[in-house]
Parts: sequence; C-alpha cells; structure tokens
Amino acid sequence: MQGEPRHVFVGFGFGPIQSGLFAKEAYGSGRFAEIAVAEVDPALVAAVRANGGRYALNVANEDGIETVAVEGVTLLNPNDPTDLPRLREALGRATEIVTSLPSVAFFSRGGETSVAGLIAEGLKGGGAARTVVYTAENNNHAAEILEREARQAAGAAAWRPAQFLNTVIGKMSQVIAEPEEIARRGLAPVTPGFPRAFLVEAFNRILVSRITLPGFTPGIAAFEEKDDLLPFEEAKLYGHNAAHTMLGFLGARAGATRLSELRGDAAAMGLVRQAFLEEAGRALTARHAALGDPLFTPEGFRGYVDDLLRRMTNPHLADTVARAVRDPLRKLGYADRMFGALRLCLAHGVEPACLAAGAAAGLETLAADAACPDGAAFRRLREGAALDAGAFGAALEAVWGGGVPAEERAAVAALLAAAQARRNGGRA
Repeated sequence: MQGEPRHVFVGFGFGPIQSGLFAKEAYGSGRFAEIAVAEVDPALVAAVRANGGRYALNVANEDGIETVAVEGVTLLNPNDPTDLPRLREALGRATEIVTSLPSVAFFSRGGETSVAGLIAEGLKGGGAARTVVYTAENNNHAAEILEREARQAAGAAAWRPAQFLNTVIGKMSQVIAEPEEIARRGLAPVTPGFPRAFLVEAFNRILVSRITLPGFTPGIAAFEEKDDLLPFEEAKLYGHNAAHTMLGFLGARAGATRLSELRGDAAAMGLVRQAFLEEAGRALTARHAALGDPLFTPEGFRGYVDDLLRRMTNPHLADTVARAVRDPLRKLGYADRMFGALRLCLAHGVEPACLAAGAAAGLETLAADAACPDGAAFRRLREGAALDAGAFGAALEAVWGGGVPAEERAAVAALLAAAQARRNGGRA
C-alpha cells in the first residue's frame, strides 16, 4: 500500500506456530520488507534456503486440508558463523520480533548468542525507531522473563523504544515427521522431498498484550489486543489446555491413537464437556465476570467450549493422543492445567467431579510413563488396582513434591478416589 511503513520481521524457532502463524501473517500482510527466522536445525535451514525461501503449510479446516505457500522467508542459523552477522544485522532493524521456542528456558541458553543476548544486542542504539517482541512460549509471564534476561544481557547499554508482549495462542498445530504418514494423508512437506510437514488448524483468533508504544503501528494486524491478558491465559490453561489433555488421558485409557476417534464416544465427550463448561467454565466466569468480556459469560463460554471440542477432534487435524498426553508429569503439576483447574473450582465453590475423573485417568497415564515417580500407588495403578484416598494422596505427594498443605492434598485425593469409585461402579 502507498505510504505504508515497511516492517522487518525476525523470529526465533521455525516450528509450526512460527511458520504457520507469525511468519505466515507477516507474509500475508504485505507490509514486511524482510522476514527472517533464526533456526538451529541445519537440515531445515538448508531445505528452505534451497527452495528459495519458500515453504508449504497444511491448514486443517473442518472439511479438508488446504495447502498454503509462504515465500520470501530467510532462515538463519545462529550457530553458523556466516549466518550470525546477518541475523544480528536483521535484529538491528527489526520492528517485530517473535520468539516461538519449546520453553522460556531457551531464552538464556548459549551465552552471547542466546536469544536474550541477541535481542539485547539488536535493540541497542539506533536502527528501527520502535520494536515489539511477541513471546509465544505458552507461559503466562514469558514476556516479562525475556525482557528481564535481555536487559541483564544488555547491561548499561541504552535501548531503542521496545515493548515485550505476551500472547494467548489457541491455534493447534503439529509437526508430522514420518514420510509414510505425510504421503498417506496427502500432506505437503515443508519443502519438496523434506521429511517433515507442518500441519496447523485454520483458527486464527490470537490474543496479545495491548501495544502501548507511542506512534507504533504493527505490521501484523490480525491479532486482538487486550489490556489484561491474564484472564484469557487462565481460560486457555484451565479451559482449553485442561480439556485437550483430559481428552488425551481418556483416549489413552481407551486405546485410541487420535483425538478424532473420540468424536463418536458420547461418554468421553460428555465428561470432557461437563468438566470444561460446568466446572472450569463456571469457576472462570465467576472469577472474571467483572471484566465485562463476552467470553466470561455463560453464553460466551458455552460457545468457546463447543467450538474448541469440535476443533480438537477435527479428523483433518488428526491430533494424536500421544501429543496430547506427552510429559504427563508436568501436566499433572500442582498449578498446571488439570489440577490447577480442579483447585480453581474448589476455590469458587464448584464441585470438580468430572475434572477429578480426568485427573485420575491422567495418573494412570503417568503410571505407564518413563518419567513416573516410584511408589506403591503407581505400581498399583499399573496393575489396574483401585486406590483409596490415602494412596492417591501418596501419588499426589510424589507428583507435586513438598510445600502443598496436607489438608489440600487430602481433599484432592478424596475427589480422585471418589471419581475412581464411580468408574468402578461404586467399588473403592
């Protein structure tokens, strides 16, 4: 467009969210003079580079999969001494920076060439007048963590005006890394002949912290800004993430391989819907009703639930049970999705019977996982035995560690034992 400012995009991590959301939106906006992404996988960098900066995305709609091409993307490997100066130069001109890494722990890895260090160096002195930094690590405080680490790396050096932003990304995605699966499903690989494919859902309602930099207009205009992201982050963690993980735990118990196989399972879908809507949803709407946002109303949350359950079980997305339940020890943590949602319900006077049933299934999944803590309770779960509240309490202590009040752990353990007894027809 005539007179439109020309932006420069720099990303860190070239996975399905970076490629299928941020870089895709930057390309589609037509407002970016340059799109560069730092990626440490040399094979992936070489493949996109050999394809002239063009890659393919598979977008799952309700009625099928659409292949979308994104062009003009430069992948740069920060571990390559030839690429590193180019990455530093791009960061010096960047107007929008996006981190999309496995966790916030990756911000400080690598010393001077860490993500935090490189961003700090890029924001020094002149260059672009203003810069926003989006963080997409599924952590409620990723922006604050990255800004703190970058400022520590910068020391006393002055920065140009910059703002670090949190995000709430409800867009589901996956990497398909089996050539046979790519061929069977008719997916387009990232580049021709490359043994990986990116698959993302079509959903694109992404929430970000409100941009307050004076005079700054983002090049990516598709995101919805919120003054306070925390309520929406809680809805994602205790609603979306909890329901997704619970579907996975129930699917694992049933021997399913894909979440779409549960679409026709009225009992499983009904249990997850009640946990999501009537338990976590009631607690979340009670907690955040004063915000005045349509999401935190009975009608708004019902639409949120039904839309998400339909998307989670989309047969074209074909999300796997293995992905939904990976790292069960973390997902069953005291403040994480399952028990965080359950405890939120208790704090707001909501009986979380369905969430307890999902958490009990999660402990069964954990019992079969390599990361399972040792203990008699988990050995009994592996054998299919019923546990009483005391045994569930011991399992929770092993998962949560110390520091949790004994009475709170006992109350949650009693809910788990009651949920298991209901499933066993009343037999403890």
